[in-house]
Amino acid sequence: MQEFSLFMHSKRLIFLVAFYFLISLSATAQQQVQVSHIMFNHMAINPGYAGLRGALDVMGVARQQWQGLRDESDNRIGPQSYMLTANMPVPFLAGGASVGMLQDNLGFERNVGLQLGYSYHISRFGGRIGLGFQVGFLDKTIDFASLTPINPNDPLLNTAQGESQIFADFAVGAFYLGANQRWIGLSLSQIMQTRGFNNMGQLRRHAYLTLGNPMTLAILPNMEITPSMLVKTDFHSLQFDINTTIEYNNRVRAGVSYRLQDAVVLFLGFNMGQLRLGYSYDITTSAIGRASRSKGSHEVMVQYRLDLRLDRPREVQRNIRFL
Repeated sequence: MQEFSLFMHSKRLIFLVAFYFLISLSATAQQQVQVSHIMFNHMAINPGYAGLRGALDVMGVARQQWQGLRDESDNRIGPQSYMLTANMPVPFLAGGASVGMLQDNLGFERNVGLQLGYSYHISRFGGRIGLGFQVGFLDKTIDFASLTPINPNDPLLNTAQGESQIFADFAVGAFYLGANQRWIGLSLSQIMQTRGFNNMGQLRRHAYLTLGNPMTLAILPNMEITPSMLVKTDFHSLQFDINTTIEYNNRVRAGVSYRLQDAVVLFLGFNMGQLRLGYSYDITTSAIGRASRSKGSHEVMVQYRLDLRLDRPREVQRNIRFL
């Protein structure tokens, strides 16, 4: 009972932190890679999650953001993101390991990244806590030759071709996963804020707060309702998502999400044994959508989860000849 009280106190504290973020910073646009299925893809933002579910968990996400967004030369400039993450428990290390790969195309800029992480697990508050560390490498390439300069005589852009640089940085995170699958996560990425050379920019530090609580109502025992929230900031701007998903009989799910000043997101998904499929459509509510420059965003998720827990009940098949 004391552990439950401490958990509830911690949850109230995190809500207060989130509320402070909401009243102290103004909401703006995309930060790092935008993912609508973030309630299923904790590994994308928090290294502490690695291995907590006791399963080999592999997830792929493909996102086409702001369909129809083009520049004056009719080039497609809407962000296109592809992400693959995998994590699993590593018992002899008392935790879990993770690997992630991504490609994020932003107009004439391309980012290709690799992340490697480890999470140390402890049992507390009726669940498990993962304390994670991650090292990441980002190859950033800008195709200056494809840009149309405002000043056609600009010597920098007229002589520049493609430039590329590899950034290295770190992330840390803590993730709590309860016995009923409720979760709370807090993470910090790009801690070193690595700076590039030749005007290649600087990585910004980002903070993420996520929480959710799956619930089953007595009158609807086959329905699982999961409200969740994500708050993210680069300490200059803020964005938050409020989500609700409903899953029927562990097979079919639907949901809706609101991303402040950006989009209303509709979800649809199916579970087929160890395979989980999902699709989302973002209805753009920002100025890009109001100006009819965006036809919305599409995202597809594929997840494979293989239970690796050795303590789960085993099925024994007996032969009638050898009872």
